[in-house]
Amino acid sequence: MGTGFQRVDLLAFDAADYLGSPEARADYMAAALEEGDASEIRRALNTVARSLGMTAVAEEAGLGRESLYKALGDNGNPEFVTVLKLMRAMGLKLSALPIDEG
Repeated sequence: MGTGFQRVDLLAFDAADYLGSPEARADYMAAALEEGDASEIRRALNTVARSLGMTAVAEEAGLGRESLYKALGDNGNPEFVTVLKLMRAMGLKLSALPIDEG
């Protein structure tokens, strides 16, 4: 006898699928940077790089593809110079704003 429930397979959500414009990528990275959590920033770098293609980003940044996967993986800890290279390769730049104390 059945339970009355039908199994439904859901597609996994991947933010990289929705970062098709420079503005969307910039907004996504800005949100991660605003949080200020290093793990979230690394994850956002990974997502933006995947949206553009890891191989293309690695080449543009002058990094090996495997090095990029390692740096942006769950246990990765990219050096600051690597972050700067990746941001430039992804068509993004870092900027600073004062902290809103209000």
